[in-house]
Amino acid sequence: MTPTLHHAGLLLLRTLPSAIMMTHGWPKFLRLVEQIGTEAGVKFFDFMGLGPEVSLTLTVLAELVAPAMMILGFKTRLAAIPAAFTMGVAAFVVHGGDPLGDKELALLYLVCFAAVGALGAGKWSLDAVLKRR
Repeated sequence: MTPTLHHAGLLLLRTLPSAIMMTHGWPKFLRLVEQIGTEAGVKFFDFMGLGPEVSLTLTVLAELVAPAMMILGFKTRLAAIPAAFTMGVAAFVVHGGDPLGDKELALLYLVCFAAVGALGAGKWSLDAVLKRR
């Protein structure tokens, strides 16, 4: 494989799943902004007793902020950790008892983000630009 093709593959691996993931994170961000501080409070899965507010905030960071960082290629390996972790929680905790068809998307994201975490951003990224300086 040529180096150019390798880096093109890394670019696709980190940007396309991240961009699609952000379509899941944006509505959760809007929900958080809309519900936080209201009398009814935030309605969301309560992960490990952290509370729905904290759980939704962490999910927004993992589904909106971390993917934006991966698209830019900024702190890519670090950003891949919460994104992959959240997809693991979605697949194995939130949808743990569900059939495979209901958790396959979370599993695909988990694999993509774990691969990005293992492989890094490649030379077409802010990480590479900052490393050269």
